[in-house]
Amino acid sequence: MATPAKGTGPGYPPLALRCTDVRVWRWHQASATRKPLLDDVSWTVRTGERWALLGPNGAGKTTLLTLAAAAGFPSSGTVEIMGETMGQTDAARLRQQIGFVDARDGDRFAPMLSVREVIRTGATGTIGYFEQRLGMLDVDRADTLLGTFGLGPLAERRFGDCSQGERKRVLIARALVGRPRLLLLDEPGVGLDLPGREILLGSLARLADVDPLLTMIVTTHHLEELHGSTTHALLLRDGIVLAAGPVNETLTDRQLTACFGIPIAASRRGDRWTATAG
Repeated sequence: MATPAKGTGPGYPPLALRCTDVRVWRWHQASATRKPLLDDVSWTVRTGERWALLGPNGAGKTTLLTLAAAAGFPSSGTVEIMGETMGQTDAARLRQQIGFVDARDGDRFAPMLSVREVIRTGATGTIGYFEQRLGMLDVDRADTLLGTFGLGPLAERRFGDCSQGERKRVLIARALVGRPRLLLLDEPGVGLDLPGREILLGSLARLADVDPLLTMIVTTHHLEELHGSTTHALLLRDGIVLAAGPVNETLTDRQLTACFGIPIAASRRGDRWTATAG
């Protein structure tokens, strides 16, 4: 009889993502060498967990998130997403169960579309708005998400007239219309002012309450951008995992200092984190 992998089987939540001995490299033409982007990454994410993926610029966060989105393949090692192994499954079908939002998504939509229309395109998986392809369940779902993300008053506003923070909330709501099992957000707090950041973080915390089985992974550089429902954290530097686990055990002064390369003092008050250097 086969022995279940560590941390699997009865009593454990199902796996949403598992990376085993993952390496990703890119060929550097000038030196005729391989440049490592991820090096021997092993990482397990369970259904309903909400992870923060932190590290300095160039740490490999976006590369790792791309693997989790079934949008890329490892150079070596194994990536399993919701029970499917990359390279042995239909990646396009798998991506239908994943909501992936990055900073560039907003540039793909016609600016004259309304906020409501952009969110509804999540039902068709298109950047164009095709009302005739929407069912009543799609419309109801999109309108519910308008409320979850505090976008009701902006429903008829042109997407092109929205602030950066408003656009990010619209895009996250859009990603959720198809009821994904895994939500991936690449630096959603970048470029937001303080009110915009707080509105976004409040929306993510409400989302965790509304859909506790939704697995969420968010990349960031800043502890202040962690939403209150964050349960776990992974620290990445130079493509190497320095620490991963429950958020209170991972975001220690010692481990954050090793990750960012400068002395860092972290503190938590209620459900919010702060960090100071020096």
